[in-house]
Amino acid sequence: MTITIVSGTNRPRSCTRQIAAQVEAIYRALDLRVRLLDLADLPPELFAPAAYAEKPPAFAPFPAAVLDADGLVVVTPEYNGGIPGVLEYFIDMLPFPESFEGRAVCFVGLAAGMWGALRPVEQRQAIFGYCNAGETNDVARAACLQHPPEWRPSLHVGAITPSTSRGLGSRG
Repeated sequence: MTITIVSGTNRPRSCTRQIAAQVEAIYRALDLRVRLLDLADLPPELFAPAAYAEKPPAFAPFPAAVLDADGLVVVTPEYNGGIPGVLEYFIDMLPFPESFEGRAVCFVGLAAGMWGALRPVEQRQAIFGYCNAGETNDVARAACLQHPPEWRPSLHVGAITPSTSRGLGSRG
């Protein structure tokens, strides 16, 4: 089974990337194949208007990591009550519908506010549901993390366990 984790921001040294690394470690400890996509590594030429018509070759590993995965974990921060623009753009640049159709998806959100990234996780669930991703109560777990400004990222929630990781392999 292969799990692809998407670190949903391109902000350097982000807390999102730190949480994504912790999620990666959890899956590796379960002896699963894991691939971590950091949106900070997106090629700059992807942001040229011409990329809508023809994706730059340097972007090819990103859709390949999504298409080759049995399941996805999307780690998203909350920016101004929503998802980062770069995450939305990344999703727009992936092949449709094959990138998400029937693919198991799990969401992890983090924010400094009292709702702990509930809004961007709900937005992601709506978008991935529209794309026919395999979200079910058995598969998709949303871990919403709240943190104060002095917070050091740490994932201490039961969102990803052996039982939920088994569900991430069931497609369609």
